[in-house]
Amino acid sequence: MALDLNLLVPLDALLKERSVTKAAQRLGLSQPTVSAALARLRRHFGDQLLTRVGNTYELTPLAARLVEQTAQALGSVDRVFLSRPVFEPTHSRREFTLSASDVHVATLGRVLADLLRERAPGVRLRFRTNTMETVAHAKDRLAALDAVVLPQGLLSDFPVMDLYEDRWVCVASAAALPTHGELSARPWVMPYHFPWAMGFSPAHRLQAQGIEPRVEIAVENFLSIPALLTGTDRVAVVSVRALSLFPAGHGLGVVELPLGPGPVVESLWWDAQHDRDPAHIWLRGVVAEAGALVAATPWPETV
Repeated sequence: MALDLNLLVPLDALLKERSVTKAAQRLGLSQPTVSAALARLRRHFGDQLLTRVGNTYELTPLAARLVEQTAQALGSVDRVFLSRPVFEPTHSRREFTLSASDVHVATLGRVLADLLRERAPGVRLRFRTNTMETVAHAKDRLAALDAVVLPQGLLSDFPVMDLYEDRWVCVASAAALPTHGELSARPWVMPYHFPWAMGFSPAHRLQAQGIEPRVEIAVENFLSIPALLTGTDRVAVVSVRALSLFPAGHGLGVVELPLGPGPVVESLWWDAQHDRDPAHIWLRGVVAEAGALVAATPWPETV
């Protein structure tokens, strides 16, 4: 079957709505038109995509895999047709998509959003969550994003701009703070545990100090960590800026332990295709300002 890019939009609507009727309403089209598009999509993929279960429809395994890919493809198409020889932020209605951790969103993202409201009130920000796949498949992911915020050491061969510094600390329930000698025996919560990125991993830095962390829980966020530690014997590695965002009375204490030389340098990475685009040049300038403001924020007094 010949490729028909006109099917991309109804595919996206069908995958998100899981209903021909709702997809038609979303697109402002008639139900027979969307039903015909679904039939063509089923022939193209050789898959039902939507299957009836009782009174509702569910995605097939293939359709579930297509959800993110379709959204990324539409985002790439939008960026192509939104490109202009110059960028006028005060009049733009553009949406920029960045991938970042929950701590990046709460710190850099908040500052960036305030700057954009002031300088480009029509511009929207969309944040996607960093995962192991963001790093493992960086070439594909960055091609579908405007930029990603990650520490130095995780990516290479992409344009990059340093933003601000952070550093790792160990934390545990204040009622059960371990000694240095007990750390290897304790269960660990390790955020963004990339066993294959040994040069960056905080686990690697712990091993350099003679500590072999037994990772019991790996998470792809930081702000859930207090709930996983308080009242338990678990230990975790977090960034100082994450620690400053934990709710008051979180019941955690800091374990004084050197985690190797040098800070964590948080950076902005992007695909080289965006190097000369006026909108991206402007965006990177604003992100740099936001990073400088975050860098000027004092470390938490408790650390």
